[in-house]
Amino acid sequence: MVPKIAIVGRPNVGKSTLFNRLTGTRAALVSDLPGLTRDRKEGEAELGGRPITLIDTAGLEVAAKGSIADRMRQQTEAAVALADLVLFVIDARDGVTGADETFARAVRASGRPVVLVANKCEGRASDEGFYEAFKLGFGDPVAISAEHGLGLADLERDALAALGMKPKVLRKGEGTAEGEAAAAYERPLRVAIVGRPNAGKSTLVNAILGEDRMITGPEPGLTRDSVASDVSWKGRTIRLFDTAGLRRKAKVTELAEKLSTSDAVRAIRFAEVVVLLLDAERGIEHQDLTIGDLVTEEGRALVIALNKWDLIEEKQKVLRELHQKISEGLAQVPGVAVVTISAASERGIDKLLGAIVGAAEVWNRRVPTNELNRWLEEALSRHAPPAPSGRRLKIRYVTQPSTRPPTFVAFCSRPDALPKSYQKYLTNSLRETFNLPGVPIRLNLRGGDNPFAPKRRRR
Repeated sequence: MVPKIAIVGRPNVGKSTLFNRLTGTRAALVSDLPGLTRDRKEGEAELGGRPITLIDTAGLEVAAKGSIADRMRQQTEAAVALADLVLFVIDARDGVTGADETFARAVRASGRPVVLVANKCEGRASDEGFYEAFKLGFGDPVAISAEHGLGLADLERDALAALGMKPKVLRKGEGTAEGEAAAAYERPLRVAIVGRPNAGKSTLVNAILGEDRMITGPEPGLTRDSVASDVSWKGRTIRLFDTAGLRRKAKVTELAEKLSTSDAVRAIRFAEVVVLLLDAERGIEHQDLTIGDLVTEEGRALVIALNKWDLIEEKQKVLRELHQKISEGLAQVPGVAVVTISAASERGIDKLLGAIVGAAEVWNRRVPTNELNRWLEEALSRHAPPAPSGRRLKIRYVTQPSTRPPTFVAFCSRPDALPKSYQKYLTNSLRETFNLPGVPIRLNLRGGDNPFAPKRRRR
């Protein structure tokens, strides 16, 4: 018998978008308008080659008895009663609301197995909400972006496990770090080219594509929209986004430029790898470091390309000074790749594409939990946590709930008391031990014991 999976949650958390994404259709209407879905809708889908029936439901709301919203809620409750599994969806950007907690209790009371889905996790704004989701009591949330197709492999894995099923069709290495990398390899790699005006972004895109797709010239501000173009490199599809030049906010006055700047920032948020293009003749300036900082704050992988390298005479001196400024100005991503190119003469393009793909692989890297906890034991033995107010801090367990960027959670006796310097020590040790150069690393602290250890039986 084909299992049924109900997608439930508050209005506007992205249930219909997820339904459409998993069924591969546009059967469910999608809009910012709350309450657009009223009746439950069923659709056929496959998870790991296993056929399933998905049920899209109305948003759960507290409503007066007999009202439309109340009848919508009854439809949702009926869907949960029919389901073999519930996907409980929250909006990670909003965090866990009172309504989420109320409806989580109702879903828990149904006795159905639940997979907690933290949707809209495509940017840094979702981090806090993702970690709040632990308190709903459904175990580890799965970080996804239904709109952008991120995290669906993790969702598929957890949903099948909750149903007690295994994938019927296994890709080579599926369920492993290698398998996740293979799944990511099949999708176009989204790459945004950013930088100050006149750094040569459009010329670089033309050089990669091998044709004059973008208008280029000495006049600043020729590019206004973020234009997407696909190119194949060694069997990998790369989707390039040429963006408008980013200047200091105080210098952006015209409406068209303001809109272009917003579009470029949006391209950074939805990219996987961002290439920060510098003009070698001008070197790296404060605005370049500001752009690099924005990229890492958004959790994107970063590659720095130094353009017009053929015009530089003292190459070693310029490169040495550049590395020094990058290590000081972007200390949060040590080891970021720096590639020298000439977009106009199409030199260094292959090396740049290799650095882009390499950065994406690191960004998607997952570390097995047993290796993480072996690392934790060694890190603690080398440098024990401090003892504020004479009370020793204990870090008991670490796990990696998500990639893109690599994100780790450490369970600590007193998270608020652990000094930033010791957190930095742990982050740098993680980066060095597991070879994670040039990408942001998120290390989050949670209170309590190892949540996966068996609980002691009460006497």
